Amino acid sequence: MIRTLAEAGTELKSGAVTGAVGLPTSTCSYHLKLLREAGVTRTRAAGTERYISLRRDDLEARFPGLVDVLLRG
Repeated sequence: MIRTLAEAGTELKSGAVTGAVGLPTSTCSYHLKLLREAGVTRTRAAGTERYISLRRDDLEARFPGLVDVLLRG
């Protein structure tokens, strides 16, 4: 999920993230919730849609190099 968001470079609809990962919607929703609560992603609501983005700048400011390490793994 992190790799998908990083490669996009912008926010994605939650359905696009789910489709890219190839896991059941419920599993993706759970993991997206964990990432949001951990401060790794940001979620923006627009009507019934949810847009997810990686908080790369915030993470780089607090933990330099963390995103690059996560993307390599």
